[in-house]
Amino acid sequence: MPSDPQATLETFAALSQATRLEAFRLLVRHEPSGLPAGDIARVLEVPHNTLSTHLGVLSRAGLIHSQRKGRSLIYRANLSHMLTTVQFLLRECCAGSPEVCDPLLASLTTPDCTSACTSQASQEPQDHD
Repeated sequence: MPSDPQATLETFAALSQATRLEAFRLLVRHEPSGLPAGDIARVLEVPHNTLSTHLGVLSRAGLIHSQRKGRSLIYRANLSHMLTTVQFLLRECCAGSPEVCDPLLASLTTPDCTSACTSQASQEPQDHD
């Protein structure tokens, strides 16, 4: 998990490419069940071999992880890694005036992904490889 500038740079470098950013956001929307690589490729309209490269970059940066389920690899977003990254960025927030950052920090700890996330996830294909 990012706790130093270099790890944070690696996290942002991995997200600084459009397909990788969209893949990570897609996996965030599909937490906690995750998605097989084939579904990710179909939703993003990316060839499987290209997607494999992008997923490798995200995985090495700690942003995603995979688990074998039958013949498929199920990919999931590593939300704790992203939270740690954001916490690193905000560690010394607001120069001693926490009331400035309190609303932002509270929004990071309040789960508001209920119906909005569920409705978005249900619109994407659920076919498995």
